[in-house]
Amino acid sequence: MTDIIPRVRIAPSPTGEPHVGTAYIALFNYLFAKKHGGRFILRIEDTDASRSTREYETKVLDALRWCGLEWDEGPDKGGEYGPYRQSERKDIYRPFVDRIVDNGHGFACFCTPQRLDEMRAAQRAAGQPPKYDGHCLHLAAEEVKSRIAAGEPHVVRMKIPSEGSCKFTDAVYGEVEIPWDAVDMQVLLKADGMPTYHMANVVDDHLMRITHVARGEEWLASVPKHILIYRYLGLEPPVFMHLSLMKNADKSKLSKRKNPTSIPYYAGLGYLPEALMNFLGLFFIQIAEGEELLSMDDLIARFDTDNLSRAGAIFDIQKLDWLNGRWLRENLSEEEFLARVRQWALQGDRLTEGLRLAQSRIQTFGELPDLIGFLLKSDLKLTAAHFDRLKPKPADCLAIIKEVAPALETLPDWTAEAIEAELRAISERMDKKLRLFLPPLFVAVSGSARSLPLFDSMALLGRAAVRQRLKTAREVLQASIEA
Repeated sequence: MTDIIPRVRIAPSPTGEPHVGTAYIALFNYLFAKKHGGRFILRIEDTDASRSTREYETKVLDALRWCGLEWDEGPDKGGEYGPYRQSERKDIYRPFVDRIVDNGHGFACFCTPQRLDEMRAAQRAAGQPPKYDGHCLHLAAEEVKSRIAAGEPHVVRMKIPSEGSCKFTDAVYGEVEIPWDAVDMQVLLKADGMPTYHMANVVDDHLMRITHVARGEEWLASVPKHILIYRYLGLEPPVFMHLSLMKNADKSKLSKRKNPTSIPYYAGLGYLPEALMNFLGLFFIQIAEGEELLSMDDLIARFDTDNLSRAGAIFDIQKLDWLNGRWLRENLSEEEFLARVRQWALQGDRLTEGLRLAQSRIQTFGELPDLIGFLLKSDLKLTAAHFDRLKPKPADCLAIIKEVAPALETLPDWTAEAIEAELRAISERMDKKLRLFLPPLFVAVSGSARSLPLFDSMALLGRAAVRQRLKTAREVLQASIEA
C-alpha cells in the first residue's frame, strides 16, 4: 500500500474513560507503522476545553501503555513536530483559517446559538437533515468588518460547493462519492479562538507530516470537509483508511450503555494486555483455524492492509475470554503467572486500600475474603434475592439506581469525597433519608449489605466497574419487578 516511510497517528480526545475502540484504532496504526518501518505518533485532541481534562489524558496514556502500544512521538516524549496537545497549538491554527477566508473559501458567521437551535428544529420538523442554512454567507464585507470590530461574537465557517459531489479513494472502501449538498458548512474556528476538530485535524496532520490517516468508518462522511480544507489551503491530503466499526454480537454499535467498553475495566477484571491485543489484532489479519494465539510480533509479521475487511469487527466477549484463558495457561510460566496475579491484585492500590479499610471491621483474617472479595470479582452473581432484606422495596431500589447511574457518569472527579457529595445531593433531591438511600447501592456495588465504606469502595473499583455493576443491578431489579 505504501512506497514511502509512513507516519501515522492516534489522536484520542481526553473526555472520558479510554475506550477499547481507541485501542482498536491505535493497534492498527501501530501495526501499520511497525510493518513498514514508520513512525507511530500520539496526539491529544483537546480542543473541547469544556470536557477535556488532564486526568483523562493520563488515563488514555496509561491505558495505551498497558496495551503495549509505545509511540515514537507524543505529549510525554516530545518530537520534531510538537507540541502534541492541540490546546498548546492554539496560535498555530489562526493563520490557516485566515488564509481560507482571504482566499474566499470561508466566512464569518454571527448566528447565535438560539437562532441555530431554532433553525435545526425547523429543519427536523420539515423532515430535513439539520445543517447550516447560509444565513451569514453573503454578508457584505464592510458589514462583516464593522461587526467584528465592534466585538460581536462570531465563528468562521467554510464554504461548500453548491453542486456536484466529492469523489475520493479510500484504501479500505475504494472509490467513494458523496454529494456536496450532504455536507454542512462546517465551523472551522470557534468564537473562543479555538479550532474545531476538523480544522485542527487537517492542520496538525499536515504539519506533523502524517502520510496515512487510519480511523473508524464513522469519519468517512467527514472526508469531503477535510479534502476541501486541504484544497483550500493548497495542500496534499494523506491516504485515508476507514476501518469497520467495532460492534456488539447483535451487530449494534459498541457502547458503554450496553456493555463495558473501557480499557481500565478489562484491566481491572484481570485480562492480559497481550490477550486483548491478540483479540483486536485478529480483525486485521487472516489466519487458519488453530493459529489464533498470536504475540504482537506475530501480528506485525502477518499484518497486511490488502486483506482488510469492511465487515463489522464483532467484540465477542466469549472469544476474548477464551483467548485470555489460553494466554494464561499456555504463554505464562508459573513465575510469570504469580507475578501477574500480584500485579493485578495491587492495581490501583485496591487490595492494599481494601485491607486498610477492612481492619476496623473484622475479628479474624478469615473474614477478609467475604468482606473485600467484591473488589476483585469479575461477577457478583447478583440476583433479586440480594435486595430482599433491604427496607426499600425493589421498585424504590430501582428508582435510586436509575437516578444515581447517570449522575455518576458526569461526575468530574472520581474520588470518595466527590462520590459522597454527589450521592448525598441525590438523596436530598429524591427526598430519601441516607440510611434508606445507600443500602441498595451497597448491594449493587458489593453484592452484600455488609461491606467496606461505600464511597471508598466505589472510588477503588473505578468508574467503569461501578457503571457495569449498577447496570447489572438495574437489569436484575427490572426483571424481578416485571416477573
